[in-house]
Amino acid sequence: MATLKLVLFDLDHTLLAGDSDVLWCNFLMDQGVLDRQGFGARNAAMERGYKAGTVSAADFAGFYVSTMAGRTAAQWQPLLSAFVRDVVWPLVGKQARALVREQLHSGALVVLTTATNSTIAAPTAQLLGIDHLIGTACEVGTDGRFTGRISGLPNMREGKVVRLHAWLAARGQQLQDFESWAYSDSANDLPLLRAVQHAVAVHPDERLAAEAAQQGWPVLRLHGPPAP
Repeated sequence: MATLKLVLFDLDHTLLAGDSDVLWCNFLMDQGVLDRQGFGARNAAMERGYKAGTVSAADFAGFYVSTMAGRTAAQWQPLLSAFVRDVVWPLVGKQARALVREQLHSGALVVLTTATNSTIAAPTAQLLGIDHLIGTACEVGTDGRFTGRISGLPNMREGKVVRLHAWLAARGQQLQDFESWAYSDSANDLPLLRAVQHAVAVHPDERLAAEAAQQGWPVLRLHGPPAP
């Protein structure tokens, strides 16, 4: 019987009461980095497509990674620090922080796994105390600047399972070595939720709520008043 515990947290609309990619784009528009008139409608349409499950993983991840193009990680750092401090962290509520602390203190291997690119997600993982992050990777050019393209497989839908297996294999481990848990809000994460032993729906969308009811998965609220 597995004695190790693996806990996988989605980020957007799970630990975070919002979507970090959408929030990042809105932040860049507020800062004048992106043109609101030209970009805002595309951003809103992509968010709708993600929620409906009608946009491909490559198109979704690629759209948001494209916002990083033309600068190095160091050049993005001042804006990214302000974004996480002023926009993201206030949307990670006390209940979400407490759940992460509880799992960390239990001795579990805790991983933040998100479709958001790792450059944006890493500071949030750090604030949560999560040392392990699997996110979509941004391609970096020979000049050290982000090209605006994805590197490798997007960490989304079935890609989350593929990337998880690869990450564990690099550590000399397998999923079956663990008693495994996954927390997510979205039907986009059904492949991951079905791959683990214990799936938890967090503020689930309509499709995930139906699946959770059918499978008997617990439903959790981390934002707003606790569930009665």
